[in-house]
Amino acid sequence: MGERYDEVRIDGRMGEGGGQIVRSSLSLAAVCGRPLRVDHVRAKRKKDGLLRQHLTAVKAVATVCGGRVAGAELRSTALTLVPGAPRGGTFEFAVGTAGSAVLVCQTVLPVLLAADRPSTVVFEGGTHNPMSPPFGFFERIYLPALHEMGVRAEARFERAGFFPAGGGRFVLEVEPGLPSAPFERMEKDGDPELEAWALSAHLPDAIGTRELAVVRRAFDLGRDQARNLRLPSPGPGNVVAIELRCGAAVERVTAFGRRRRPAEEVAEDAIEQARAWIESEAPVGEHLADQLILPMAFAGGCFRCGVWSPHAETHVAVVRAFLGDAALAVAHGSDGTVVSAPGVRSVGSLGD
Repeated sequence: MGERYDEVRIDGRMGEGGGQIVRSSLSLAAVCGRPLRVDHVRAKRKKDGLLRQHLTAVKAVATVCGGRVAGAELRSTALTLVPGAPRGGTFEFAVGTAGSAVLVCQTVLPVLLAADRPSTVVFEGGTHNPMSPPFGFFERIYLPALHEMGVRAEARFERAGFFPAGGGRFVLEVEPGLPSAPFERMEKDGDPELEAWALSAHLPDAIGTRELAVVRRAFDLGRDQARNLRLPSPGPGNVVAIELRCGAAVERVTAFGRRRRPAEEVAEDAIEQARAWIESEAPVGEHLADQLILPMAFAGGCFRCGVWSPHAETHVAVVRAFLGDAALAVAHGSDGTVVSAPGVRSVGSLGD
């Protein structure tokens, strides 16, 4: 049977000490079939312990894998999970606040890929949060990367959830099958092609118009390349998103409007992020690099990113705790950081 059923102990104080440690540990424990204990949950955050978003992710993973969980309470700083076999089906998971429904989705998605049958899952909560992947990034950047790794999953947007109202909703359709096709993204190819959006709800159209005027001037975009869209949402909100493509390399940056923040300032924030990616030689942005670590550990492959964050470094440590030190190699150089993985032959071989 090997050692794969031994409990994995994770110290929530490692690295950047945040919620990603909990989320990825839950995903990997359920996929690998290994009992998990996490101590000092989110120890380095201003409010430590499980918040509503993290608690929703815990319960979602336990539901899908039929696991036994202890410590699944708000502000809990210790958590255990004894997973069962992942099973597909129809599920609905609601954060109940503006906490990120996208992060809950990214936590449970690997478990659904290891399930015995297809799944349809409704997620409710925040969809456009400053401290987590917005739905547009998840749908247009993250999911296509998973598709390259052989994953069959599609998301359907229904309504936006901005802070503080929340109430966003989207549906995920998943076919079983863990990432298995090697992913490679080492270079950019050609000049960048840009599209931009001002996305708003319950706010004057003039806000998006002003934002897009700044973006168009910065990148000499035509009106068909920059669109002002209104989103269905329970509460008000506004973001500016810019999508950039250089061949297969793609990035999407987002800036968030807030009360008393000028529209022009929101646009300039997005422009600054977009220019940073254009000026970098590396094809993978900071946030995508972090999110690729777990699926690529299974699929194999390599990528190069320009910014290597403490968040990503911590994520690598969590993956290695389950899959072994050889699961991921990280090499830092003058032209960026290269992450490579041999890939996992089968889940049944883990720990042998």
